[in-house]
Amino acid sequence: MQYLIEIVSPHLPILPLLLPLMAGMLVLLVANKGITWQRTISLVATLGLFVMAIASFTFSLEGSIQIYALGNWQAPFGIVMVLDQLSALMLVLVALLAVTALWFAIRQNIDSQGAHFHPLFQVQLFGLNGAFLTGDLFNLFVFFEVLLLASYGLLLHGGGRHKTKAGLHYVVLNLIGSTLFLFAVGTLYGILGTLNIADMGQRITQLATEDQGVVAVAGLMLLLVFGLKAAMFPLYLWLPHAYSHTTAPVAALFAIMTKVGLYAIIRVHGTLFGEQAGELAGIHTPWVLGLGLITLIMAAMGALAAKFLRQQIAYLVLASVATLLIASALPGVESLAALLFYLIHSTFIAAGFFLLAYFILQGRGQKTDQLVRAYSMPNAILIGSFFVFAAVAISGLPPLSGFFGKLLILSSALEHPLFFGILAVVLISGLLMIIALAKSGSQIFYHILKKEADHSIRHCNTHDGTCQLSLAGIGSVVILFSISVWLVVFAHPTHKTLNSVAQQTLDRTQYQQQVLNFTPIANSRKELVE
Repeated sequence: MQYLIEIVSPHLPILPLLLPLMAGMLVLLVANKGITWQRTISLVATLGLFVMAIASFTFSLEGSIQIYALGNWQAPFGIVMVLDQLSALMLVLVALLAVTALWFAIRQNIDSQGAHFHPLFQVQLFGLNGAFLTGDLFNLFVFFEVLLLASYGLLLHGGGRHKTKAGLHYVVLNLIGSTLFLFAVGTLYGILGTLNIADMGQRITQLATEDQGVVAVAGLMLLLVFGLKAAMFPLYLWLPHAYSHTTAPVAALFAIMTKVGLYAIIRVHGTLFGEQAGELAGIHTPWVLGLGLITLIMAAMGALAAKFLRQQIAYLVLASVATLLIASALPGVESLAALLFYLIHSTFIAAGFFLLAYFILQGRGQKTDQLVRAYSMPNAILIGSFFVFAAVAISGLPPLSGFFGKLLILSSALEHPLFFGILAVVLISGLLMIIALAKSGSQIFYHILKKEADHSIRHCNTHDGTCQLSLAGIGSVVILFSISVWLVVFAHPTHKTLNSVAQQTLDRTQYQQQVLNFTPIANSRKELVE
């Protein structure tokens, strides 16, 4: 076992990329053998990815940052993958989310509703993991494109007019974002002469005064791109349509997509425009804070005005992203640790809520997930109990993890000059979300129609006049919701671990030294070629 660990551990930064990529190719090769083969390979690979992510996070907690030089070329001349505590934590989130979403898709036969679900699912994981592991800005662009290409296909899985319309908005906006990303990357390369994130951070400290304006514009252009990925105001309108019209497991997996934009802001802007950047230090934070506050208000109002439950959940995802954006604009280790705590909570609760909405949609016949009165659904007490749990957690009420996450963020903002403004927006938006969820819950579970008054009953395929509701895959909901309980029960050790992650992330000097001083493996053949 020790021998196996010694062989595998040096390759941990690259294995989370290779496994889903190879699994996706293998699934395509066995596509003609039927869906069972595809499911088996995809599920085994995703479970393997989860084990690998746990191992990566465990190794990262030892303190050192692990570098993997592709082609054995030293940074900044070669491409490097960087495994630190933050990227390893994101790998764990992706892997656990993927396992539960995939299991739900298989148990509910959603994966068989269209072609190529499993290859696209694996390519999506490849793109997500690549975005979290790359130490190079251009490769961040490449992995963004990979995960977006896969997400286009997953978004449209199963077909339908609404999915196509939502997908079109999603594609057009992201193509504009990709173009701006290339402009920003080209501008930064022209001034700094490098695209390695660690090297860019160092070169900005030595930047000539006349070049600072150009770099600031390119940095804000990058913020616009990452803001689009994170659904920051005014670039958020794609999210409610896209998330509410796609299938439940895809929406659950997409709960991590907005966090990619947030991660990019923390990693790229944090390294390039950190405290060491002189005049350019923190140029992005006032924008992130202001737009995050506006996004939170718009998300709460959207949740209140939503006509469908899945649309309401999508706005709640937007609200959680806005809260994270606000936290990312606050300085210090405490605020970043609070951000990570809330990020774990909000990602899993939102994903579980999307899966739960599928059961509600199934059980209400023709009324689907419309927020109107309908006939009582089968297993209403069980589904209603899950709904109450999700509503309490996602709106940030005690005693669940959403409350602790928001409390930690507000505590870290105490010294901020805009503290009372932040406090007011967070509290008022939270109140609006509670009202919205209370209204939805009462319409779905309490103010139900009498049996003879509901004309949608005849559309349900049952013998006794009730709709069918398959609880297959509900284990995924249980696992995702139980993370919230786990965060409360183990709040102290979790917060301590997240403090360690935040400390390492904010130590930009250590990151730059480890990446740029990494020595590739000695290779006599390579020297001969040189």
